[in-house]
Amino acid sequence: MTQTVLEKSIYLRAEPETVWAYLTEPDRLAEWFHKPERPLAAGQKLEMYGTTSGDLLIWGEVRAARPPEYLEYTFTVKPMGDAVSVVKWTLEPVAGGTKLSLLHEGLPQGAEAFGLVLALDKGWDGHLGEMREALNETVPA
Repeated sequence: MTQTVLEKSIYLRAEPETVWAYLTEPDRLAEWFHKPERPLAAGQKLEMYGTTSGDLLIWGEVRAARPPEYLEYTFTVKPMGDAVSVVKWTLEPVAGGTKLSLLHEGLPQGAEAFGLVLALDKGWDGHLGEMREALNETVPA
């Protein structure tokens, strides 16, 4: 059976340094995802809080942070139980902006976990759309 891995890529009208800020800076993350208490940096704990609830929603550890090219962290949410997945972000400069790629691997496997995989898949789609909207507000068209 094939490992379940979520892969997404979007193109953004922003330089990699700007996109990097949206992946690592608390106020920028809060515009499209969830808000940590401090900037994401290698070796630091990852703790993302709901922007309206203030509840801890995602936790893990930042494994690598190479601005503005690559960010990797472990990722756990309550429905995953003790399972730990890994999120990898890659930023590539392209003419006119940045190609942002997401790889979310180590997800729970099997039919019983498929609902969670579908929820994460849909969630990433929504969050990436919100990132695009947030960036378009700050970057001239």
